[in-house]
Amino acid sequence: MRIAVIGTGYVGLSTGVCLAEIGHHVICIDTSEEKITLLRGGKSPIYEPGMEELLTKNMEAKRLQFTTSHREGLEKSEVIIVAVGTPQQDSGEADLTYLFQAIQDAAPYIEKGSIIVIKSTVPVGTNEKVKRLLEAFGQNKVSPFVVSNPEFLRQGSAVLDTLNPDRIVIGCENKEPAAVIEKMYAPLNAKVVKTDARSAEMIKYASNAFLATKISFINNIGNLCEAVGANVEDVSKGMGLDQRIGAAFLQSGIGYGGSCFPKDVSALLAAAKEYHVPFSMIEETMMINNRQKLLLVKKALNRFGDLKHKKIAVLGFAFKPETDDMREAPSITIIHSLLNEGASVIGYDPVATRNAKGIFGEKIAYATSVGEAIKESDAVFIVTEWKEIKQLVLSEVISQMKQPIVFDGRNSFSEEAVRDCEEIEYYPIGKPAIIIRKS
Repeated sequence: MRIAVIGTGYVGLSTGVCLAEIGHHVICIDTSEEKITLLRGGKSPIYEPGMEELLTKNMEAKRLQFTTSHREGLEKSEVIIVAVGTPQQDSGEADLTYLFQAIQDAAPYIEKGSIIVIKSTVPVGTNEKVKRLLEAFGQNKVSPFVVSNPEFLRQGSAVLDTLNPDRIVIGCENKEPAAVIEKMYAPLNAKVVKTDARSAEMIKYASNAFLATKISFINNIGNLCEAVGANVEDVSKGMGLDQRIGAAFLQSGIGYGGSCFPKDVSALLAAAKEYHVPFSMIEETMMINNRQKLLLVKKALNRFGDLKHKKIAVLGFAFKPETDDMREAPSITIIHSLLNEGASVIGYDPVATRNAKGIFGEKIAYATSVGEAIKESDAVFIVTEWKEIKQLVLSEVISQMKQPIVFDGRNSFSEEAVRDCEEIEYYPIGKPAIIIRKS
């Protein structure tokens, strides 16, 4: 099948590369000359495990191309997938500027009966607006089919998730184009959910909002566990074994971030307000998450009294491991708060330092290794649970610090690993602190 993908961000590039991997001929379109030049050279503009290997493989197999020309990209394409960003506006609503611009740019080259697939995360009713736009800007007032096909990939495992989806949602009122999209995904052998476009659009928002709520719930339980002397990891394990609940997204920490959960939760709340549907649960989810991001700083203030002139090593900038994405990352809130408290900050991340420099500039120092970051520090904040960080030997970390104080926002270490230290103050999330003094 000949497929065009408009947009080469996380979603668009993952979709295009993986559709080529399962045998389709794919051409990806982006207005950025810089991106397209990079991609034609076999380099991915985003950090994503496995991406460049599949990119190179499918380009060599002549199944994957890149262009800035809509005419070239859309010519003879059987399916046109739109996967551009829909960032959050100040109001909380999704900004559809890039989506509508992409549709207007493509419209003159779309023929009657073409199938347009909206993979971008969009508010309910957007597919109908897209159809009207295509009819207004297309040649000879063509009336293409518009299908809602939301993505459910996770950054850091986008390739894996795209090739091994839990389900594929196809939203369309017309059976024929829906059948074509089902055939397109057939090699993945995934469960297909067919529904109308509005329900498909809602499935995406409802899924992400539920997961965000689950995270905020366990974070609040973790805070209560600390207060009453319980262990949130034991509580999570006991809860997760109940099949009605499940173990996924029950890890207590310092809140969610990234490009999806924050904006999708905000967009769902904005929709609820627009239609006058009370949704206080979502408001509380957002408030809990915002508070949780400051938890490590509050723990540090409780320990030190104030943080003026304290050297704090922050391990991890990215909002999660295996990505360089810092959108809505807890590290941003944490570092700004530390700076406001008068601390000096040195940070380390295996891949996200360039993005961090774009946010913090010269306000903080940047290390090229964990060892450089923690040397002579008054405290260490563990913010992103990179494998490199989780595999640290705490006793070796402590020996390089000015004071053996660790605030672990991701519960990266077992109690046994902590107790192997001769001296340490270890402050996890949702569990009692472990304080070992030299005898």
